[in-house]
Amino acid sequence: MPPAKPFAKAPPRGGRITLREVAQALGVSVATVSNAYNRPDQLSEELRERVLETARSLGYRGPDPLARSLRRGRTGVIGVVYDAPLEYAFADPAAAMFLGSVTHAIQDHALNLLLLASPEDVTPVRSASVDAFIVYCAADDSDLLRAVLDRGLPTVLVDQYAHPQAVQIGIDDAGGAREAAQHLRDLGHEHIGIVCLELGPERHTGPVSPERERSVGYRTTSERLHGYRSGAQGAALYPVETEQNAPQEGETRVLELLAAHPEVTGLLCMSDVLAQGALRAARTLGLDVPADLSIIGYDDLPSSTTFNLTTVWQPTADKGRHVGDSLLALLAGRAAENVTLPTRLVVRATTAGPPRLR
Repeated sequence: MPPAKPFAKAPPRGGRITLREVAQALGVSVATVSNAYNRPDQLSEELRERVLETARSLGYRGPDPLARSLRRGRTGVIGVVYDAPLEYAFADPAAAMFLGSVTHAIQDHALNLLLLASPEDVTPVRSASVDAFIVYCAADDSDLLRAVLDRGLPTVLVDQYAHPQAVQIGIDDAGGAREAAQHLRDLGHEHIGIVCLELGPERHTGPVSPERERSVGYRTTSERLHGYRSGAQGAALYPVETEQNAPQEGETRVLELLAAHPEVTGLLCMSDVLAQGALRAARTLGLDVPADLSIIGYDDLPSSTTFNLTTVWQPTADKGRHVGDSLLALLAGRAAENVTLPTRLVVRATTAGPPRLR
């Protein structure tokens, strides 16, 4: 076997070694070096290895991914937009399930997800190198939503109001909420608390005034409130707003609500996570669920069977699949339709009636 040829060394210089300099050192064409990275089937194994070894010895780091994406006109990245802190995407089980199902739908198409949490600054949305957007959480008519739509990229809105510049995928929020409230009314509950998700981008906690309710910015919260009021006609309703979708928030708000309104015998929670907090509050107060206090959640997370929680089921996995399929269609230049998926009440052991007087 002949001795290995020594690799050429790069001349002293500042800055990045280029593909052309690698080609010059090897005495081959620029196309040959490019093929070693982008089209390895075009080279023999021995030649490709020689190109890569020479490139490494010269300090060449490989093709610039940004420049390559600009040449191709695609980045292979989908931006997922939140107007909440990034930690919400990992703390909310429903969000994690949704993102997992979207990923499953697109992973065989060389696409990746980039989480863009922009609660106050729209700069990440305006500057992100992405091919399309998923808007998972943004208030209607917000600066964040306008920044997304201004990019003119394929966009799918999730649980948002429909917009002519985007495809909308959502669920029947109002229908599920209406069924939950009617269930409590049928059981004889006349004083019902509502534990709300955020009503708008500006954070607020505590009782919801009529003025605050009229200014709701999120479709999910608005539709569920509308459904609760429709299904609970004849009952006194006591809505309270949480700062974030977390068990401790649900617990704190329910403790405050029951202190102010001990006559409340039923709770409608806008998520299973908030309902878990309500269960904690009931234990803290020594209340029996459901004899003293009936509790209904929303989402039907896998953990809700463990809590035996009455809740509104939503097709989270199907929602993610529809979002992924819509994105693939839009990126391929095809049309995609708005979709509203069904919800249904799942009755378990946290609701009963008539309520026991306390």
